[in-house]
Amino acid sequence: MSNQIILIGPPGAGKSTIGHSLAKKMKVKFADTDALIEAKLDKKISDIFVDLGEPVFRTEELIVLAEVLQSDNGVVSLGGGAPISPQAQELLRNSGAIVIFLDISLGKAAARVGFNRDRPLLLNNPRGQWQTLMEARRPIYESVADTVVDVNKRSQSEIVAQILEVLA
Repeated sequence: MSNQIILIGPPGAGKSTIGHSLAKKMKVKFADTDALIEAKLDKKISDIFVDLGEPVFRTEELIVLAEVLQSDNGVVSLGGGAPISPQAQELLRNSGAIVIFLDISLGKAAARVGFNRDRPLLLNNPRGQWQTLMEARRPIYESVADTVVDVNKRSQSEIVAQILEVLA
C-alpha cells in the first residue's frame, strides 16, 4: 500500500487544516488540490467557476488529482467535489493511497466555513446547497474511503491523533 494519505469530505470538514497538521506530524509533504489548481490557472477557484465554468474546473481538477496521486506528497487534501466523477473514483480506488473521509454535520461546517467565503457551489442558499451537495456526495465519499473520521466534536489535534491511530 502507498504511503499517501488522501483527505476527502465536504466544505468545512477541515481537509486542508487537518492535512497540514497531519503532514507536519508525519514529517511528509502536503498538497491541497484546490491550491494546486489555483496556482496552475493563476485564478481563485471562485473566479475559475465564473470565468471558465464548472466543466473546465472539473477537468483541471481531474488532471491535478491524477498528477498528485503520482507525486511524493504524503498527505493530500482534495476539494469537496474532487471524488465525485467516476474517473476520479477509479483513480482513488486504484491509487493504493489510504483515503480518509472527514465527516462533519451541517451545523459544524457552517460554524467553520461561515458560508460567507468564495464557495461557488454554495451561492444563494448556502446551508440548503451544502445539505443538497452532502446528500448527493455522502455515498460517494463513503464508497471510496478506507476510513471515516467524524470531526464534529473533536479538536484538530484529536482528529490528527485518530488518523495516526488508524494508520498505525
